[in-house]
Amino acid sequence: QVQLVESGGGLVQAGGSLRLSCAASGRTLSTYAMGWFRQAPGKEREFVAAISWSGSFTNYADSVKGRFTISRDNAKNMVYLQMNSLKPEDTAVYYCAAALKYPPKLDEVGDWGQGTQVTVSS
Repeated sequence: QVQLVESGGGLVQAGGSLRLSCAASGRTLSTYAMGWFRQAPGKEREFVAAISWSGSFTNYADSVKGRFTISRDNAKNMVYLQMNSLKPEDTAVYYCAAALKYPPKLDEVGDWGQGTQVTVSS
């Protein structure tokens, strides 16, 4: 089991940028494929981005391709999500996720963070 703590959320205007961070502890981060998911009010949790164990491969939802970048630093036990050109529809709680499969589906995630709120104003 790995413990995940997100940070970096906040309020930003449309077109702005945010960088989310996820700090992992408990087990070696390189054991896991990592991902970011988000959940908007009244909607189901959805996949945003994933990165393979060594960081060699990444995968993105169509809605964020070209705007978001996922990265990881296994030596620091950190995962990041750089979000550029933010839109109001990106408003959601963003969750860091650890899984043994890549890219992870929602039901394949083994450990979740507590989430961080991202609000994009128009």
